[in-house]
Amino acid sequence: MSDHPSLAVQAARIAARAAVWLAAICAAQPTLAFEPKLVEVARGLVNPWAFAFLPDGRILVSERGGQLRYINVDGSLSAPLKGLPPIAVGGQGGLLDVLLSPEFAKDKTVFFSFAEPHEGMARTTVARAVLGDEGLSNVRSIFRQSPAMGDGYHFGSRLVFGRDGNLWITLGDRYGGALRAQDLTSHFGKVVRIRPDGKVPNDNPYVKVKGALPEIWSIGHRNLQGAAMHPQTGELWTHEHGARGGDEVNLTQPGKNYGWPIITWGVDYSGEKIGEGTTKDGLEQPLHYWLPSIAPSGMTFCSCERYPPWRDSLFIGSLKFGFLARLSHDGSKVTGEERLFEEIGQRVRDVRVSPDGHVYLLTDNRNGRLLKIVP
Repeated sequence: MSDHPSLAVQAARIAARAAVWLAAICAAQPTLAFEPKLVEVARGLVNPWAFAFLPDGRILVSERGGQLRYINVDGSLSAPLKGLPPIAVGGQGGLLDVLLSPEFAKDKTVFFSFAEPHEGMARTTVARAVLGDEGLSNVRSIFRQSPAMGDGYHFGSRLVFGRDGNLWITLGDRYGGALRAQDLTSHFGKVVRIRPDGKVPNDNPYVKVKGALPEIWSIGHRNLQGAAMHPQTGELWTHEHGARGGDEVNLTQPGKNYGWPIITWGVDYSGEKIGEGTTKDGLEQPLHYWLPSIAPSGMTFCSCERYPPWRDSLFIGSLKFGFLARLSHDGSKVTGEERLFEEIGQRVRDVRVSPDGHVYLLTDNRNGRLLKIVP
């Protein structure tokens, strides 16, 4: 009998050695870590609220104190633009959202929301104007919240264009008008939908409801400071502030009632119960909610081709804790949450995706900054 191992045994030994060598080689290869970082694009903004990317590379930014500026390509700030209407600055009111026309390259039209003074009170108003290098022209208001109120709280307000070219506007309950979030004769605590010229679309859900304001899209909201259109479904997603806890993300559909102040996952600032509990037949449940509150603001969907581990995410800023929330979703529900950049140290007011696919953050402080996430 031969003392040499069989061919099968030799093959097995060779295979085992090869496996060991392969494991060692793989272990020695560098791992490509995903370590996104924040890069400062601009600073020195005073309580900025919203921003929009212009075709020429500049960025249009609103400051709550009533200024509209350009952030130039080199990061410098322009002087305040001329032509804004009178703005009620105080409390949470001031110059708010800014949004370019879908046909901006042709019509140079910009839409913006603001707290408008009215008979010693204020109301959330939306205007459109032509944007030039020095300022605005042909300014015209296309929507005014009714009624006006003296409180300086809960103005909303975000602007989103739907695929049909109509404009969604989110409106707060103005704090003192909370009970009227259920009232179809007021704009408190509502999402409304209008045409770009201010007229009401014929297919709005309350057009044929007697006594109802026909521009209303949905009711029962508290203070909505985030809104975005889902890129695949074309549906409107919004988020709103709760009181003490109970911030919500909602799929905001026509004619639906989102419950405020009848149901909420939060409690009053005093700790007392609000309304009737957390659920009730006929009232919508949120896709996601926070306990405790993060004070959400700004909202954008991202395909995230530049950030593969974040593919198909929903980003929301936190005013209270100063981080970026990344929500994973399947298109109809939220499936998880990750908290990013908790070291920012400033209130995150707005978040948007640039035309080249980068995510930008805007911080709402006296020395507010525009930040870019670099993968």
